[in-house]
Amino acid sequence: MDTAIYYNGTILTMEEPLYAEAVLVEDGVIRQVGSREALFAQKRADTRLVDLQGAVLLPAFIDPHSHITALAQTLGLVNLSGCKNFGEITERLDAFIARTKPDKGQWVSAFGYDHNDLEEKCHPDRALLDRYPFPVVVTHASGHMGVVNRMGLQALGITASTPNPEGGMIGRCADTQEPNGYLEETAFTSFTARIPQPPLEQQMRQMEQAQDIYLQNGITTAQDGFTKEAEWTLLHGLAGQKRLKLDVVAYPNLPDNRKIALEHPQYCKQYHNRLKIGGYKVFLDGSPQGRTAWMSQPYADASDGYRGYAVHTDEEVRSYMRQALQDHMQILAHCNGDAAAQQMIDAYAAEKTGEDIRPVMIHAQLVRPDQLARMGELGMIASFFVAHTYYWGDVHLKNFGEARATAISPVRAAIGNGVVYTFHQDTPVILPNMLETLWCAVNRISKGGYVMGEAQRVSPLEALKGVTLYAAYQYFEENEKGSIRPGKRADFVLLDRDPLQVDPMELRDLRVLATIRGGIVVYEGK
Repeated sequence: MDTAIYYNGTILTMEEPLYAEAVLVEDGVIRQVGSREALFAQKRADTRLVDLQGAVLLPAFIDPHSHITALAQTLGLVNLSGCKNFGEITERLDAFIARTKPDKGQWVSAFGYDHNDLEEKCHPDRALLDRYPFPVVVTHASGHMGVVNRMGLQALGITASTPNPEGGMIGRCADTQEPNGYLEETAFTSFTARIPQPPLEQQMRQMEQAQDIYLQNGITTAQDGFTKEAEWTLLHGLAGQKRLKLDVVAYPNLPDNRKIALEHPQYCKQYHNRLKIGGYKVFLDGSPQGRTAWMSQPYADASDGYRGYAVHTDEEVRSYMRQALQDHMQILAHCNGDAAAQQMIDAYAAEKTGEDIRPVMIHAQLVRPDQLARMGELGMIASFFVAHTYYWGDVHLKNFGEARATAISPVRAAIGNGVVYTFHQDTPVILPNMLETLWCAVNRISKGGYVMGEAQRVSPLEALKGVTLYAAYQYFEENEKGSIRPGKRADFVLLDRDPLQVDPMELRDLRVLATIRGGIVVYEGK
């Protein structure tokens, strides 16, 4: 039996009492939490004594929503994050092509530009990318839209006669109606799904790198929040080879990939080699910074009354809720705009049975107080992408006006309405930096320095609950994870300082010193 006692540091339990002097772990499970004297009295000759050297031990972070396989995919792409103009986009593409020398007909893929940050204040188009003698795809940081060049359009079979798919749009030249290369929502996701993927072993190596990024950020449970056949093949293969370093919870999308759960029932709600199927995922709208989120009222500067748009009809969404309940599966619904939020609420309320499947509203950026009250009554969870306050707060002020923009990610209102909340980063939209997310939830300051709704700020302890206790609850794992309590897994993160004691403005400056999974160190900082 492997036993260890963690001591000589600050141990933040996320339970009552909030702090402890020592923790006794046996074979990866927490056995006792208490005073150093009491636990040292029980040590055996082979008990490991883990001196924390004054650092802070707390339960490992849990990722309530991201796309870990998508992060892995981006590791093999041209990184466009931080590009300030079209010239920098082409410079990075040029450098990648010069270095990798792609074959004729081989796709060149890039990820991470944000038109809101470009000097041109618009998306690139086909003309910019037609300089390359390869099919090229450039994906927006949100993952909801992107651009392909002429050769890419030809390879994907997109012509002037190709209709817009339901829930998406093909950008077109005003004079000829020829596609201009811009693809939005389902037009982007459905067509680009046809782009060939790298060999499976290369994908697996990139997944190992992606897992390391989560571990470096103190995360021991991650999500694959839109699992299709290719993603499942990758995850299933890694699990079979025991190459998963952290727990991964997959959510096949409805309606297309329910068969993944039907064909692999042993993975449904139960881990096998650190992989499980947690439920289903459905998209109901788009991106607020991309102006495709579905709103009940027009965007602030929309003279034509534009409100974004839905991905599915009301009846379709009801059918997805009905299917999830019939299959006894949790459902995660991507909702950014308040109209999408209402569609989810109405559908679940209409189909709800006596079973608690803990449905999760993913992002919930513009959910209203009256909707949160109904969510509280229905037992729905709100998983907030609260870092929007920093990354796109200034854009939201322009898109929605001050009243709506400063109410994005309304965590305080969720608490007031009895709604369980969690926090995520939607990786690879941004990196899975939980400490930065804590900073965002507590301070709510935009890149431009604007306070994005002081009334919606939360305390550091409330913020921590969103990535520990409540995140475990979202996964039906509250008895195994999320706090330091006897009987739970010894999944810990070691920080250099106590997030409850530092100045709130210093939260994002904290450092992850180590990540421990089942009592074993899986990441150690330099």
